[in-house]
Amino acid sequence: MGFLSQQISRDELKPGDHIYSWRRAYIYSHHGIYVGNGEVIHFTCGGGLETRTGTFVDNIIVSSVPNHGGDNPCPNCGDQSNLDGVISSCLDCFLAGGNLYLFEYGVSGPIFMAKPRGGISTTAVSDSSDETIHRARYLLSKKNAFGVYDLLKNNCEDFAIYCKTGLIVLSKLGGSGQANSVSAASGVLSLAGTMKTVSAGSAARLVVSGFAGVGVMALVGYGNYCVGRLNADIGVRRDANKFPVEALVTLIAIIEGRVVDDKKCS
Repeated sequence: MGFLSQQISRDELKPGDHIYSWRRAYIYSHHGIYVGNGEVIHFTCGGGLETRTGTFVDNIIVSSVPNHGGDNPCPNCGDQSNLDGVISSCLDCFLAGGNLYLFEYGVSGPIFMAKPRGGISTTAVSDSSDETIHRARYLLSKKNAFGVYDLLKNNCEDFAIYCKTGLIVLSKLGGSGQANSVSAASGVLSLAGTMKTVSAGSAARLVVSGFAGVGVMALVGYGNYCVGRLNADIGVRRDANKFPVEALVTLIAIIEGRVVDDKKCS
């Protein structure tokens, strides 16, 4: 695993690893916790969940569904296409034909910003493998334990990061790198629109014009994108709090206005 690629082989997997696999031409990645013996615990939005928007987002959400490949259900997992919430799948179903990547923890700020996109690392430091697996298995054992899946506010990456660190942003139930990249990119587009308006109205006075101006705007925009991602990273956010998994299940139920269920329905 290097700076530009975090792809690993199955032989390198260790229990407690936070792994992910790219979906839909590298637009979105699906995350989970490897707990050993070929098993991955992950948070998914099943095909039966009513989240249809009528846009391309539907295809991204469905891509979190486990897929063994082919027409036949997995002999180990069965048909999991309509399951949602925290589930357990074999590694093949989790990867859904994609490659295997390892999420990085405890990276420095400069390294974090140098990485070309979010959703692959964090400055937050991970806890032990035993604690990671305990959180994942506990959330697996309870119904609706991690709340309702939301692509931007409460997704598979949020789940995996919580299992690894115990950190979560309860104010919006979400702090994933993928979602924060979207937010950071939106800020850059807004800045670019502002700079375009200013340079058009003050062309005689501003240096940021012509090809040089485009270059400056590109550098400024990318710099703001990187800084925005870092500021939104769960490892540096002041609104990120650490909760024991037992307490988190109760808190999420209260936030969503539910009664806490002791056991998951089989």
